[in-house]
Formats: sequence, structure tokens, C-alpha cells
Amino acid sequence: MPPLRAISRAEFIKMLRKAGFVGPESGGKYQYMVKGSLKLTIPNPHQGDISVGLLHRLLKQAGISQEDWHQLG
Repeated sequence: MPPLRAISRAEFIKMLRKAGFVGPESGGKYQYMVKGSLKLTIPNPHQGDISVGLLHRLLKQAGISQEDWHQLG
């Protein structure tokens, strides 16, 4: 399995949609995406690419394994 890599916000949202998430929706300072009862906050679009560390934390919150993430791509 290849290691995680930095990813653009647009690509991250596209992949989450493939995983069954809906959105992004506006909510306060940050946008979020929803899948069932799970609400995942999406990083600010002005901060550049999503780093590997942040991507790892977001995937953990979303309940998506690295293996499943690579299969979505």
C-alpha cells in the first residue's frame, strides 16, 4: 500500500463524496461533510494542500482506513 500524500482540498472533497459523504455544507467558521450521523469538519480552503498528518487525522475521524482511501482513488 502506498503511503498517504498531501492532497488538495478539492481532491479531498471528491474522494469523500466517493466514500458516501454529502456536502460540503456551511457551518460557522468551517464547512463540513456528513455521512449518516457523522459530521466531518473540512479544512479551510486558504491554507493550501492538506498535509499528510492532517489527512491521517481526518480519515481516522471519518472511519476510513488507508487501504479504503487508496481504493477510492
